[in-house]
Amino acid sequence: MTPATSGSRAPASDRERALIGVLALQGDFAEHIASLRACGVEGIEAVEVRTLEQLAAVDGLIIPGGESTTIARLLIAFGLMEPLRDRIRAGLPAWGTCAGAIMLANEVTNLDRPPIAAMDITVERNAFGRQIDSFEADLDIAGMEGPPLRAVFIRAPVITRAGAGVEVLSRIEDGRIVAARQGRLLATSFHPELTADHRMHALFARMVLGAMASSAVGTT
Repeated sequence: MTPATSGSRAPASDRERALIGVLALQGDFAEHIASLRACGVEGIEAVEVRTLEQLAAVDGLIIPGGESTTIARLLIAFGLMEPLRDRIRAGLPAWGTCAGAIMLANEVTNLDRPPIAAMDITVERNAFGRQIDSFEADLDIAGMEGPPLRAVFIRAPVITRAGAGVEVLSRIEDGRIVAARQGRLLATSFHPELTADHRMHALFARMVLGAMASSAVGTT
């Protein structure tokens, strides 16, 4: 599917499908695109986002895993950092996975560029060690039906503080937070795009559709 290239967005009520973008500057964006297309939620279209025009066209955005310092530098280099902050402040649903969760956090340890700083959480980078220390775990996700979610952790961060308005969705066995939500913002320490379980992508897709429905009601 070809990403939208127009900088102006049609009202949500005038479009048949929600455009969910995946930031495609670095990291495993292709896997997120595939997971969105396989998640079973109708009324969505997955597109890559690299430009201001593409960012302006989407109804929700996934910031994928990768290398957080590289993603921060590329957002600045491509002129996307401030426009992305502005769109999130204006209500754009956003989901950060692994490095993407780092980028959404208000506070981050050892990041050499400012994050997007949209979510009232503190994140510790590489909390589990190096790549060799990667692991998988079964997680119970608040509000998610079915069996535990198999989660892949690769040089993963953890959420060390969740503000008063943040809902903790999941913890690992030692109690550390690995998934949280604040309104239209979602952060996960793990890589749900690397498994065949697409329930996290379905959750975010429904968040985007819900935000679109609320916006449509507000404009009528």
